[in-house]
Amino acid sequence: MKPNRRVTVAGGAITPFIGKFHPDFIWKKHPDFGVKENPSLEQLLHRVALGACQDVGIDPAVVDRGYVGNFVGELFCHQGHLGAMAAAAHQGFLHTPFTRVEGACASGGLAIAAGVDAIQAGADVVLVTGVEVQTTYNAKDGADFLARAAHYSQERSIDPFTFPAMFARRTQAYCQKYGVAPAALAAIVAKAYSNANRNPNAHMRSVTLTEQQAAETSDNNPCFLDNESLNPWLRLSDCSQVSDGGCAVILCSDEGLQRLGQGADRAVEIHACAVSCGPLGQVPDYTRMDVTAAAASSAYSCTGWNAKDIQVAEVHDCFSISEALMCEALGFCNDGEGTQLAAEGATSLQGPIPVNTGGGLMGFGHPVGATGVKQVYELYRQMNGLCGDYQLATSPQRGVCANMGGDDRTSVVTLLEKN
Repeated sequence: MKPNRRVTVAGGAITPFIGKFHPDFIWKKHPDFGVKENPSLEQLLHRVALGACQDVGIDPAVVDRGYVGNFVGELFCHQGHLGAMAAAAHQGFLHTPFTRVEGACASGGLAIAAGVDAIQAGADVVLVTGVEVQTTYNAKDGADFLARAAHYSQERSIDPFTFPAMFARRTQAYCQKYGVAPAALAAIVAKAYSNANRNPNAHMRSVTLTEQQAAETSDNNPCFLDNESLNPWLRLSDCSQVSDGGCAVILCSDEGLQRLGQGADRAVEIHACAVSCGPLGQVPDYTRMDVTAAAASSAYSCTGWNAKDIQVAEVHDCFSISEALMCEALGFCNDGEGTQLAAEGATSLQGPIPVNTGGGLMGFGHPVGATGVKQVYELYRQMNGLCGDYQLATSPQRGVCANMGGDDRTSVVTLLEKN
């Protein structure tokens, strides 16, 4: 929808996204193992909630309403009721209405949409947070938890790693339809890692990966699925990261901006935030992201924008094929051309349509509930020239976020502009 009351992103906060291969992630071979612990879900949530308030110079009591995007707190951390947990961050939040929002990997984007709706309903300062901890269980247990984003009774059995298998299925269909090899996706992977290497908050900031390495199967980059028919279509490097992290933004009406102690001059307007859903477990065409395309069409139509107006994009690259399909769904290229964009450099930091400038889900990381909030915050930071070594040469004015849940069964597309 297009907001009737103007909505702006006024500021925010983010933690580093950490997990396996991040130098600060505590595991049994880390020198601080047994001495330090990784941040808890509560610590991450409180850190970004208070950090966002500090970024715009407000007492937490100024916040009218809050939202928490989270998918699987009950499973990885045995913790639900996260709205009340957010309220515990500061005495100023006492009696502030906080609500948890869940929509699989689109939980953060849905929290943004809820924040926009709250401002339409009369709120002036809204705190939107997203948080996830996913490193508390082993990979196979974690894969089972995350499979709840699929139609569990119908789709869980496709492979022990349900979602990698579902997107290997998309890769197979795409490659067979358009006559390309899985190696065509390697340029997307290499770009993600290259951008992450410039980003101090990225999960894979210390890991380098070339296009050749991403294109080849090796001991370090195996095809790991048990499903024999899908195994050849996905390598480890094609997958997003299992990460812990949090992000928060402050959304304001024009009246809300006047309450801020600082940062009103940095405000970025949300011109549209469109949500679309498709039936769970029913994907009509594995070579198209029809739900994201519907959300994008809705967002574009209510603003008068089209893909040519977009100068930077944050898209949901949970797997390498996802970025290609997202770019097609958003209209950056024709169907079947998504793999070419990265290969030609069009989506690089120097290209005409930079995509996932901080590394995306494959490089920056994917703490599920935080991802959709992080996407909005990343565009805010790019538009204000705050991205350091991965800042675009010219700060963009218009951008799009596309945050997807499940196998493109829930999608949130948000259009932003810096005036």
